[in-house]
Amino acid sequence: MAQFTPKKTITNKLLWIFAVGQFGWSLLSGIISTWLVHLYTGVHSPGETNGIFGQFITQNPILASITLFGLITMVGRLFDAVTDPLVASWSDRAAFKGGRRIPFLRAAAIPFALVTVAVFVLPQTESLAANNAIMFALLMLFYLLMTIYCTPYNALIAELGDTQKHRINVSTYISFTYIAGFSLATLVPSLSGALEGMAGSQENALRIAIGIMCALAAVAMLVPALYIRERDYIEGKPVQSPVFRSLVLTYRNRQFRRFVYADVIYFFAVTLFQTGLADFETRLMLIPAENTFLLTVVMTVVSLCLYPLVNRLAPRLGKKRIIVVGFFAYAAVFFITSVAGTGMSWGFLVAVTAGIPMAILGILPQACVADVSELNTLETGEDRSGMFFAARTFAMKLGQALSMLIYTSITAAAVAIVQAHTDGAGMEQLSQELQLQIQGPYRTAAAVATVACLIGAVLFLFYNEREILSKIGALRGGEADA
Repeated sequence: MAQFTPKKTITNKLLWIFAVGQFGWSLLSGIISTWLVHLYTGVHSPGETNGIFGQFITQNPILASITLFGLITMVGRLFDAVTDPLVASWSDRAAFKGGRRIPFLRAAAIPFALVTVAVFVLPQTESLAANNAIMFALLMLFYLLMTIYCTPYNALIAELGDTQKHRINVSTYISFTYIAGFSLATLVPSLSGALEGMAGSQENALRIAIGIMCALAAVAMLVPALYIRERDYIEGKPVQSPVFRSLVLTYRNRQFRRFVYADVIYFFAVTLFQTGLADFETRLMLIPAENTFLLTVVMTVVSLCLYPLVNRLAPRLGKKRIIVVGFFAYAAVFFITSVAGTGMSWGFLVAVTAGIPMAILGILPQACVADVSELNTLETGEDRSGMFFAARTFAMKLGQALSMLIYTSITAAAVAIVQAHTDGAGMEQLSQELQLQIQGPYRTAAAVATVACLIGAVLFLFYNEREILSKIGALRGGEADA
């Protein structure tokens, strides 16, 4: 069966350069997932960032318990259901001089960063209706540009991962840059604090801080786009299958379907963790906002320390076994959060525990998709990596949408209680009874995520990694590369 032969040797240096792009788009994604709901919903208290832009958009539920952001994310997923396969097919079928993937990265990087800034700058007119419409349009554009950049980018994971070792390595590298980007996104308040004197207000300082980070993200996304000459390493013949047939063939793959079922659960959990982290720490554990970054550092360090171990164990124990452990570890994180008391000790416990699944599930799922994609190429002679990773990107966005919908709907009750009983006072100034009422919805959100992670673990047990690697080895005429 046909398989591309790199014209130049793919090295770990090249894979690291490729991984820089992941830092850029994860920084943008981290800004949206960590700060969008935090800054635009809730009641603003002096010295805090929660709800600081809340006066610009509708706070009350629009339909039943569905909030504005819940509605936006629901519609956004329908939008993605169309754009994800279209961009994937466009990339798979592309015959650009610069390759099938890199031209998309070059075109999307700067607009992607600019739209992220605009989300926090433009919806500030005197009309709530206008602001709601602006927010809706900007987030639709944000998700579209994420698709245009990320779908071709992710397809390169399979194409640059020409061996099992390279697939695990590139998955490890992009996981490292992903967590670096996400961690940097949590520094928005710290950077804005340093800029406040120059900016004149906390609101302007936050916007400037986000703008600086988005500029850095744009540069990072352009690094692989400008440095990697795709045609020097990848043959990348355009596929002939039209978009609908390519999508149908992708979902007909039984092992891929089994993977995607669990992957939606993973992204649901990780997005809920990112979206709710600041609230869990400040509302449940009553940790001062200025101390939350320390917990993020601890979580990041623990995760990074585990990367070499995960990288070494994956070929020996198999990716499937370790991923199942990751799901159970995430379930433990959310269970601890759901019963957490107050104080930094609980924050450290959650941070240390969360580092384990972040390391596992940040590295190995991408390698699983690359395995399935390579087997499909070997069996059919048609490299549809773009469509496989588009299907995974859609799973990511579906999980994120469900997470934001459920999180904002559950915690809307807590926001309403704060609005009714305080004029901007901090949690520590409220009565114990009110604190318990406010904390209840956040505990419920964590409990929902606990159950979801357990379901994800069960679903992933049906994925047959051994069969996939065995077939790859047979079609290559030898043992599956390790």
